Order: sequence, then structure tokens, then C-alpha cells
Amino acid sequence: MCGIAGLFAFAHATPPEAESLWAMISRLGHRGPDGATVHRDGPVGLAHARLAIIDIAGGDQPIFNEDRSVCVVFNGEIFNYVELREELLARGHRFTTRSDTEVLVHLYEERGDRFVEALNGQFAIALWDARRARLVLARDRSGIRPLFHARHAGRLAFASEVKALFALPGLHRELDREALAQACAYWAPLAPRTAFEGVSSLPPGHLMVVTSSGVETRRYWDWQFPRHAPAVASEAESAEALRELLTDAVRLQLRADVPVGAYLSGGLDSAIIAALVREVSPTRLRTFSLTFDDPEFDESVHQREMVDHLGTAHTSVACRAGDIARIFPRTIRHVEATIVRTAPAPLMLLAEHVRSAGYKVVLTGEGADEVFGGYDLFKEARIRRFWARQPSSRWRHRLLERLYPYLAQSPVSGRAFSEAFFREGLEHVDEPWFGHIPRWTTTSRIARFFSPSLRESLGTWDPFTAMAAWLPPQVREFNPMGRDQYVEAQTLMAGYLLSSQGDRVAMAHSVEGRVPFLDPRVVDFANALPASLKLRGLNEKYLLRKAMAGRLPPGVARRVKQPYRAPDSASFFAQGKAPAYVEELLSPGALESAGFFDPLLVARLVAKCRAGRAIGFADNMAFVAILSTMLLHEQLVRGHEIGEPRASDPAQALAA
Repeated sequence: MCGIAGLFAFAHATPPEAESLWAMISRLGHRGPDGATVHRDGPVGLAHARLAIIDIAGGDQPIFNEDRSVCVVFNGEIFNYVELREELLARGHRFTTRSDTEVLVHLYEERGDRFVEALNGQFAIALWDARRARLVLARDRSGIRPLFHARHAGRLAFASEVKALFALPGLHRELDREALAQACAYWAPLAPRTAFEGVSSLPPGHLMVVTSSGVETRRYWDWQFPRHAPAVASEAESAEALRELLTDAVRLQLRADVPVGAYLSGGLDSAIIAALVREVSPTRLRTFSLTFDDPEFDESVHQREMVDHLGTAHTSVACRAGDIARIFPRTIRHVEATIVRTAPAPLMLLAEHVRSAGYKVVLTGEGADEVFGGYDLFKEARIRRFWARQPSSRWRHRLLERLYPYLAQSPVSGRAFSEAFFREGLEHVDEPWFGHIPRWTTTSRIARFFSPSLRESLGTWDPFTAMAAWLPPQVREFNPMGRDQYVEAQTLMAGYLLSSQGDRVAMAHSVEGRVPFLDPRVVDFANALPASLKLRGLNEKYLLRKAMAGRLPPGVARRVKQPYRAPDSASFFAQGKAPAYVEELLSPGALESAGFFDPLLVARLVAKCRAGRAIGFADNMAFVAILSTMLLHEQLVRGHEIGEPRASDPAQALAA
């Protein structure tokens, strides 16, 4: 796991300077505190900050092929590198390291751009083919590792994080207003859009080829779902096949030359990963979890049940009142995005403790809900499709009562409100985004706080028309649940969970998160299953639970999905008083100067939150979205850092 950066000079542009490359990679020292290198070759310059995990002594990058005509820097891990190495050795390739990185150059020699199709891993790759004068950029299938790019002074700049691009003098810095609207609907901009004008992300499952004549981007993999329920093996055989796949995914992702730990949230998914680690590894597992003072968010009882069951060496990290507000500015500096929930901040606190315990790698349960149908959204969609078919059914409210048992203020507690809310948009039952209408309707209420100038610049933009234009046509051919899963994987999962709540906060403290549920073999297997093996009635992750029967304590095995959440607006007010940066950024003058939000409407919202009267998701998400956007603008656009960096921040050390 590392940070990468680089420059490609098009015809007549200045070749990359060493100073520019060092300036870029110095911004990524937190991703790779174990060393940094720069390499220049004609029109291309590559830079790498290393977090040493595999072949610690010999894995420095860039790594070359035998005649040094191909070189690569990459961020991530190739989990099937042992098997690929054996194949390549048999074909006559010579290796000089034991690293997973080296398989990339030799695999490219064998397969050309199709080398990415053989990779089981999480990665952002920059590969330079000197003979053909072409740069290849590639990103893993699910979007676990980030890669950004921008045009500047006749050159293409790319990096693991946007802050490295902003190290280049004169690169345009401004928030993208449509991206802000997208984040306030879908929780993240739609790739390749990012929070910043002129800065793009390479979408998941895509490859980009850069030559002197231009740039070509193409998709090499996408989520696929059958139109109709396919014929499959028996439930018992399918469960066994799934367990074998997951076990092998965990086995591969334990490959490292450093200790590997795991997160335990208290839910089913992380418990499954931890249980499988115990089955394939003789080493006692070290686990880490978060606890909260507020019982609505705290899952420590379930965490302890799993720790006792597995006998792990466990550390609980308490997120206390005031912690979220204290670390929120630094969180936004790392996530580089508008966010609508505070959940990334405690996870960054957790990563700090993981690193201080001497761990660089943790396995997580991320991805299981998207792959196996775990979210309430999938249940909502099933109920709402039933409504569309049976509009006069008397059972509709009784079905809704089975949702959100973990919420203190459940949106289905009031019958009239819940029926009106979930009935909305039933006429769009055949649209690919039908299942997401309730969520996006709630989140889009943030737009009520937009300034008149922002509203004017957005014109007639709305999240549903924009999504219809963005989605590939073939999504309409998927089965209904497949459509829901596709949209979820491409929006919330790739844009927020794997980024703001995943890579960015873990790597802020040089911790690599690995996600066995997103092993491509597991994803392809699950996507081919009939929906009834994922969501049986309103029982989520049916086959996954069946596959792990008898391997988990009953309280965890039977527990209904409760998504990880953290306190939102209440985190920023202690006896009605907020930290100075909150008061300043949400003041009328600061809001007017930035130009994104209406100062009068924000003042009313802040008064509600200060008094503890924020109402449900809508108010809380609006507060967090406004504050995170203002922090983003102040820190990444204006360059005014809020709060002090850690004294031991590796980015600061590398820059020095």
C-alpha cells in the first residue's frame, strides 16, 4: 500500500521536473512513510511513497522488467501474485524481487493492456512502456484504491489524492458546484466527477492509456446481473461453494510480511471475516473496534460476544463526546470531499490506534451488504415494488414496521408519514434508480440550504434525471434487485464507503484496509445468484448466513443488519457551544464569501442543532454537509489549514 503521483508531458510541453514530482509525492507521506522515490524518463515522471508490506527489503518502486523498457509504480496489493509469478516464471520471465509489484511488468509484457483482467487485488497502477511511449493508468474493479488526474500546462498530472495535484503551482482550485449537488443527493459525486473543477477520478474497473496523441479511457470490468433468476445448485451446495470462496479470499488477503489485524464492528460481516481468519491462520488474531457513549450507536456488547467466541486479542477504542468535532477538520483534509455523515471521523481515530499498536494492515467486512443484499434499502425496494403491484394491500404498513429496529427515531414509527414517504415515486418502478428514491429524496433536502447563486448555476438539475443519463443502458436489463445493487455499488459504495469511510481515513494513518468480500470471484459468484438467495422475504444476506451457520455465536449470527453510524450534529455542540472553527465557518460572513449556502437558512439550522432540536436524518445530514463543504473550501481551495497536524505526521516529515 502506497501513494503514487506522476506527470505525462504531451507534445511541446515541458518534461516533468524532479522538483514537481517531489512536491507532489511529499503531500502523500501519510500513505507511504517508509520511503519515497522519483523516476523520470522522457515525457513521463513517476513518484512513489511506500508503505512496506510485502518484500520489505526489496520491494521499492518503481520496478522494471528485464530490459528496463517497462516500469511501474502502484498503490495497493495484488493478492494472487504468488500464482501469477509461478505462471510467469514458467514462461521464462526473470524476477529480481519477491514483491507483488513485479508481476505487473511481466504480466503486461505477456498480455498487454489486458493484464489487469488477471489481477485479484485492490490497486491504482501507473505503468510506463518506454518502447511504445505510452502510460497506462488502471484502477481496481470495485474502486477500493483511488486515482485522480487533471490537465495542467500541457501535461497530465495524476495522483492517489487530490492534494498531490494541488502541489503543482497554478493548478486551478475551485469546488465543482454540480459535484456538490451530487454529493448532497448520492453521498458522493458520480465518477469521473470529483469535488473539484477540472479534477477527475479514474472510475472503478477502468483503464486509461496516455500517449502524445491523447488519452483513451475504457472500462475493462463491470458489475453484471442476470435478467431472470438463473438455475443454480442446491442451497446447500451454493452455501458450501460460497464458504470456500470466502475462505480462499481471506487466505489470499492475509498475505503480508507484517502482522495483519481485523476490525470487529459487532455486525455479521466483520464477524465472518474474523471467524474465517481463525480457520486459515494459526496466529492469534488481533482485532480492533469502536465504542460510543451513546447506546444508539454503541455495539460493544456484540463486539465482546465475538471476541469471546474467537478468543482474539482485542482493543476497543472509545469515541468520546467532543472527539468527532476535534478531528473533523483533519478528516475533511484527508477525505477531500463533501460528506453528509460524521462516520469517517471515528474510523480515522480507530486507524490511529491501529497504527500505534504496530499494525499496517486490517481486514474489514466492507462490501458484504452491497454484494449480498444487506441494506434496508433493498428491503424498502422490495416492499415498494409490492406496493406498486398491490396498491390497495392492507399489509404494506405491517411490512414497513420490520424496518429500522435499531433507530431511536425510526422513519416508519408514524403510519401516515411512513406510507406517504415510501409511496413516493411508485410510478417509476421500472427505472434502475427506483430503489434509491427514498434515500435520495431525504438527502436532496440539503439543497434547500443552497444559495440563490448555486441554485441558478444548477438550473434544472435533479438527481433522477442525472442518474438516468449516467447509468449504462444495460442496467435496465438486470433483475430488479440487481438494478438496486448496481446503483448502490457504483454510488454509495465506490464513492463514499470505500473512499471517505475507507481508504482515505485508514491511509491518513498509514493503515491498509483489505476487503475480502470484494474479491472479484466472490462478487461474480454472488452477482449470478438469484435474488431469493440474497434477500429471502425481508431476511437479508440469506445465503451468506447459511454458509456460515454454526461458525458464529447465535447473537451475532441472527442479528438484523445495523449499519455503522456515529453521532452527527450533536457531536459539535457541548452545552450549546461549538468549537471556534464551526462558529467561524458557519457565520454569515464566511457563508456569504464562499457562496454555496444561504446564510439565513443555515443560521436557523445551526440554532436548531445548538438547541438539540435537529430533526432526524434530514437536519443532521444538512448540517454535516454544510460544515464539511465549508471545511473543504477553506482547507483545499483557499489553503488555510484548520487545526494542527499531528506532530508525527509522515507527510510533514517527508516534505521536510
